[in-house]
Amino acid sequence: MPGINEKKVVMIIANQNFRDEELQKPKEILEGKGAKVTIASSSLTKARGMLGATANPDVLYNKIKVQDYDAVVFVGGSGASEYWNDPTAHAIAKECVKNGKLLGAICVAPVTLANAGVLTGKKATVWSSEGGKLKAKGVNYTGADVQEDGQIITADGPTSAAKFGDALVKKLAK
Repeated sequence: MPGINEKKVVMIIANQNFRDEELQKPKEILEGKGAKVTIASSSLTKARGMLGATANPDVLYNKIKVQDYDAVVFVGGSGASEYWNDPTAHAIAKECVKNGKLLGAICVAPVTLANAGVLTGKKATVWSSEGGKLKAKGVNYTGADVQEDGQIITADGPTSAAKFGDALVKKLAK
């Protein structure tokens, strides 16, 4: 797989209850191929994952400048629902699409993208319990483990975290 040196990726996590491997695995894969990964959250205090992992956010998500990144990734976990109806998170997703940036979301985080309106008419996947939320927003919910549609990549959960990371790298390398 080609390297993605100098590519910049921001991963947006919940401050509490992000899903550990949905942050760690794609981050490890992205950094292993040369990307610079920034962690964003709703607080700069130490973030805690559902399984006990911690992460130190680099930036507040509402301070993200989309133009500074090649990709924006919304990480799942039960805490990710804090962004589902968040106007700032929606604006970030819309700006990614408008500017042709790579946009990713895993687990329950694709609900944020659906609520932002960026998945309407597109193929996407999500943690199975939330499939109805995508369908209600006009999304072609596929139920796949990883789903690509243009510059948007969605994944269904922690067991797909590595495949999701690989898909992000492959798309960034193009």
